[in-house]
Amino acid sequence: MTDNSSMIKQATATVAEAIKLDNEKEYAEAYAKYQRALEMFLVALKYEKNPRSKEILTKRVEGYMVRAEQLKEAIDAERDKPKAAAAVGNGGGAEDAEKSKLRGALASAIVTEKPNVSWDDVAGLDRAKAALKEAVILPTRFPQLFEGERRPWKGILLYGPPGTGKSYLAKAVATEADAQFFSVSSSDLVSKWQGESERLVRNLFEMAREARPAIIFIDEVDSLCGSRTDGENDSQRRIKTEFLVQMQGVGKDDKGLLVLGATNTPWSLDPAMRRRFEKRVYISLPEKAARKRLFELCIGETEHTMTRQDLDSLAEMTEGYSGADVSIAVREALMRPLRICQEAKQFKVHPDDGMYEPVPLEETPNCSRCPPQTSKSKKKRCDSCGAVFISLYDVEPDKLFVPPVKAEDFFYAVENSNTSVSQSELGRFDEWTAEFGQDG
Repeated sequence: MTDNSSMIKQATATVAEAIKLDNEKEYAEAYAKYQRALEMFLVALKYEKNPRSKEILTKRVEGYMVRAEQLKEAIDAERDKPKAAAAVGNGGGAEDAEKSKLRGALASAIVTEKPNVSWDDVAGLDRAKAALKEAVILPTRFPQLFEGERRPWKGILLYGPPGTGKSYLAKAVATEADAQFFSVSSSDLVSKWQGESERLVRNLFEMAREARPAIIFIDEVDSLCGSRTDGENDSQRRIKTEFLVQMQGVGKDDKGLLVLGATNTPWSLDPAMRRRFEKRVYISLPEKAARKRLFELCIGETEHTMTRQDLDSLAEMTEGYSGADVSIAVREALMRPLRICQEAKQFKVHPDDGMYEPVPLEETPNCSRCPPQTSKSKKKRCDSCGAVFISLYDVEPDKLFVPPVKAEDFFYAVENSNTSVSQSELGRFDEWTAEFGQDG
């Protein structure tokens, strides 16, 4: 266990050295000391149990972080002066080439084609949709609503069990918003080259600011911005620090920029990153009405014989299911007619259109006049009942009649499936929501 008091004392002493160097205009050395102090403070924050002490410590860290970023910008500007002078003679130079390279690496994160997922395609989650509309739709369509001190959310965290629709909600945002959408994951931003990961993060935010209104969606944000530990390497720490600095937006106009994060383990987030997400929305397991709507959406245009009462019964049976669980159960039900076709040994021919309909094995008619079917049998049709003794692969593709999905197919699929989220996991989400989030 980390000795927190000792860590805080050491960080305080280091920041005192940073301030002294800062006053002496030794900015590079001061910046390095600020960085070291911030790393120690963030580790101390992780282990601090007293809420009041944690709040005071967080405010101190944010102040030092602001100064560190100001120093970094000053140092970068001073260092880049010779490069800028050289660029006059060579048409841009190495700096522009490097910037173009980094932006090229991020090109795949820019969503150019809308995913075609509307708000109506998202079952339930009304509070989450309302929060996203407040942050994304209203500011661009009705800017007069956000004047004075009323400002849209700059950071929204969607958290909840796996399969509840967090990423699907992000697709709806990408479709509905009149904004440039950047979708990134850890693989887009982590590089094996020293210092390149931080530059990728910085360029991502620069590109988003240039393209405003813009949305940066970070899926599995905990993989990039998890709690700091003593065992992590410097590269991981620098990436997190750069994220914190960019989301703070020190000295930059972030109007029209939203950072949208999604995670299945919100308790893994770094406390400072958690605070950057001003609104934290719990994407919980769907209620009965939402599950019924999910069944309808997942079935879509597939031909079926379901009634409204059947859908109500299925929604009742799937208490505790996530959206992904419902989707899997529906897919299983939709496959059952396919299996009937594959297993069928007999087909009946529709007299009106000549379509071949498979006869389920358990419903094979017991016709006394049907010729015995053996490996040597040559007769493929019964003159009495009209049964045709062929397999699926003997039917011409355009002559196959696909049976509709029946209610019993869905009931069978649900009865033979299980939920993917345990009660203990839900309890942990409830605890975290009570302390840091809000019910979605």
